[in-house]
Amino acid sequence: MGLTFFGLTSDNTTQVRASIFSQIHEIVFHGKGGYSWYDVYNMPIWLRRFTFNKIQNFYADEKEQYENAQSGNKGTKSLVDPSGKVNTPDFAQASKQYKKSSSYK
Repeated sequence: MGLTFFGLTSDNTTQVRASIFSQIHEIVFHGKGGYSWYDVYNMPIWLRRFTFNKIQNFYADEKEQYENAQSGNKGTKSLVDPSGKVNTPDFAQASKQYKKSSSYK
């Protein structure tokens, strides 16, 4: 098959379709119920690209804010490590200030 009017050939048809369906999936999934597959599939191309870019920018900004918040917390200690286990020495040290005095007898 030679060149076609729209530039679609049998060599790139699979890639183009995968790209379109991937974009539709991303809008429907990350739109959190705001879009149905049918609505996104039938959207004008310019509107689908606009919506996709807006969602992509939103999640990129959210990721950047999360990473900035995480990098700002490097000086703090956590009593629970990433595996979910309590760091016993740090916990004992932190809990000293909360122990009640032995005024009750």
